[in-house]
Amino acid sequence: MIITERESKYRNLEEMSTKDILTNINNEDKTVAAEVEKVIPQIEKLVELIVAKIELGGRLFYIGSGTSGRLGIVDAAECPPTFGVDENTVIGLLAGGDKAIQKSIEHAEDNFDSGWEDLLKHNLNENDVVVGISTSGRTPYVVGALQKCSEYGISTAAITNNENTLLSKEALIPIEVITGPEFVTGSTRMKAGTATKFIINMISTTVMIRLGKIKDNKMVDMQLVNNKLIERGTKIISDILSMNYDEAKALLMEKGSVRKAIESAENI
Repeated sequence: MIITERESKYRNLEEMSTKDILTNINNEDKTVAAEVEKVIPQIEKLVELIVAKIELGGRLFYIGSGTSGRLGIVDAAECPPTFGVDENTVIGLLAGGDKAIQKSIEHAEDNFDSGWEDLLKHNLNENDVVVGISTSGRTPYVVGALQKCSEYGISTAAITNNENTLLSKEALIPIEVITGPEFVTGSTRMKAGTATKFIINMISTTVMIRLGKIKDNKMVDMQLVNNKLIERGTKIISDILSMNYDEAKALLMEKGSVRKAIESAENI
């Protein structure tokens, strides 16, 4: 039996108090960061690869099913507003398509060929990097996609929560973060999902920093898509340029981006 499907070390959950349930879940969650720390060398290798490929015009793809696929979609969707990159720089693909974001699509993950077919819709090329995400490491939709990528010289990585998986064997860079049995037996939306979220946040954030999308520790390329981000951008400009709020906001609205506003003032 794969590790993530093993019996929970906790029994009779229904007899626990609310506080005990919450405490025990939290105790399990505390172990996740330590396990992710063990795979930082593999994550580093992947980040370096992605940066090099994007600098050549490539893209980062996340592909998965269920919770794994949804986490990839969330990370991809957050990159344009956070870092100002084109919406096609980081792309998330989910077994079953957009309908599967909110509702499980029966047997979508079991089709060995459909992952590759979904990738081909985006004109995949040798400058792209495809990261397959599968807790079990054996999801046909993801394994099939990475196998085809390898055949066609597309760089690949795998994020799994089990050892020596089919998916890892297909990946150029396998990342196996062993989170162990879940609090609720087999409910991999818990620790395994948390580990996946940690890792893909680390990947995309580090890639964007390396690509120059952050100045000091500020999101100078963020898209001004709502009042909160306009306020944040105004504060960044005010802090960096020692400018009062109204002047900073006026400059931001004139230039349309935090970076352009700062650069225009620095060049005066």
